[in-house]
Amino acid sequence: MRVLVVGATGVVGRQLVPLLVADGHTVVGTATSEAGAAAIIGAEALVLDVLDASATEAVVASARPDVVVCQATALSSFGGNMRKFERYFAKTNRLRTEGTANLLAAVERNGGARVIAQSYAASAYPPGGSYAKDEDEGFDPDPPKAMADTFASMRRLEESVATASQDNVCLRYGFFYGPGTTLDVGGVQLEAVRKRQMPVVGDGDGAPSYLHVEDAAGAVMAVLENGHGVYNIVDDEPAPFREWLPFVAGVLGAKPPRHVPVWLGRLFAGDAGVYMMTRARGGSNAKARRELGWEPVHPDWRTGFRTALSG
Repeated sequence: MRVLVVGATGVVGRQLVPLLVADGHTVVGTATSEAGAAAIIGAEALVLDVLDASATEAVVASARPDVVVCQATALSSFGGNMRKFERYFAKTNRLRTEGTANLLAAVERNGGARVIAQSYAASAYPPGGSYAKDEDEGFDPDPPKAMADTFASMRRLEESVATASQDNVCLRYGFFYGPGTTLDVGGVQLEAVRKRQMPVVGDGDGAPSYLHVEDAAGAVMAVLENGHGVYNIVDDEPAPFREWLPFVAGVLGAKPPRHVPVWLGRLFAGDAGVYMMTRARGGSNAKARRELGWEPVHPDWRTGFRTALSG
C-alpha cells in the first residue's frame, strides 16, 4: 500500500516508518521543517504544516495514499511542568482539531484514503472505579479547567474521524516511554524522578496507562488493514502513581520519592498534575487484543521500564 505518515519524525513516526518500509509499503513521511524531512530514512520526505489547509491538500494529492496515519503533535518542547499543561498542549489541541479537519477534507477530495489517527487514553477516563476503563467509558466530562481544551480536542478529533468514514480508526495511546520520550534515559521527567523533584501527591491513586513507543508503532501496523472505530493502545495494567514512582526511582538508583499533601502538590504541579497523580484512570487493551490480535511487546510497565532504562 501507499502510506502517508503525517508526523514521521515524532517518537511514534520514527518507529513506524522503518516497519512500514520493511513490510513492503511505499511510504511518504512528513516533517514540519527541511531538517526534519532530511532525517526521514527509507521514505519519500515532504515538509508539511497540517494547519495549512492548502499545503495539506497538495501533499495528499501528491502522495496518493491508500492509508493516512496522522501522528502530528507539538509536544517536543514539553518540559514536564504540569502547571503549564494548558500552554504546552495548546498547539497539539489545534493539530487535533484544525489539523485533522484539514487532513480529512484533503483525503475526501483525493480518493478517500483510510485514516488512522492518534488519540489518547493514558489518563483521560472518568475518575473512580476500575483503573482500566474500556473505550465505551469515554473521556472524563469534568476534567480540571487546565485540561478541558485538551479533552475537548480529543473528542472533536474522534468524532470527525468517525464521521468521515466508518473504516477510519482512532488509537488511544497511553503515556509514551522509550526512545525520544520524556520518559527515556536522560528525559526531563526521569531526571525529575532522579533528583527527587517529583513526589507522590496525596494518596497517589491516579493510575494512568503507559505504552512503549515500539508498541504504539506495532499497533498502527495491526490496524493498517483491520479494525475500525476506537481502540485503547496501552499496556496490560494501569500504574497507580504511588507504585509507579517508587518503582522507577528504584530502577534509576535514585532515592525514594517524597510524599506531599494535595494542597502542596497543587502549588508546584497545578490542578492538572494533582489530577494525574490522584484521580486519573487509564484504559484496558482487551478490545485491541481481541479484535486486532495486537499484543504489546512490553505488556507490563514494570518489566517495560526496567528494560527501557537498562541501556
